[in-house]
Amino acid sequence: MHKGRIEAFSDGVLAIAITIMVLELKVPHGHDFAALQPLIPIFLSYILSFVNVGLYWNNHHHMFQAVKHVGGWVLWANLHLLFWLSLMPFATGFMGENGFAPVTVAVYAFDLMMCAVSYTLLVFALIAQHGKDSDFARALGSDLKGKISLASYVLAMPLAFVAPILSLVLITVVAVMWIVPDRRFAKIVK
Repeated sequence: MHKGRIEAFSDGVLAIAITIMVLELKVPHGHDFAALQPLIPIFLSYILSFVNVGLYWNNHHHMFQAVKHVGGWVLWANLHLLFWLSLMPFATGFMGENGFAPVTVAVYAFDLMMCAVSYTLLVFALIAQHGKDSDFARALGSDLKGKISLASYVLAMPLAFVAPILSLVLITVVAVMWIVPDRRFAKIVK
């Protein structure tokens, strides 16, 4: 099966997720800066989630440039990823509306952990589709950033109950780590 449909569908789902997130930013009643103050946690949550969804979109795009074809397991693995990414607006709103309360930060970290798990499963499905000795598998390498990300999200969940802000700092560090696009696949696309 050709990869174009999976890319187009994924792009659409991620665009909708970002749109739903921004709709959580309600226009305040008031005409001064004080009216904006209650929106600060919601806006900060939106920024963090926008960056995270954008990172998944960017890396998904780069990875799929190296993909030759997709099969059933790849489709299901991709849907699994999209499921968790589509919950990002809920986790974002829950956290922002409740001022970064511990449970809300833990739920947010859990959603990010599941996004990382499902992305890893998608990678495994693509390796199975292309073969362990394929250019795709060789370009993937050890995926150290992916392993660090997953471990960080696992740590961020219990940390949220002790120090929610530190948990969010850890989540932000992971996002910053991924700001540089994943170039591993660029060399085999040429």
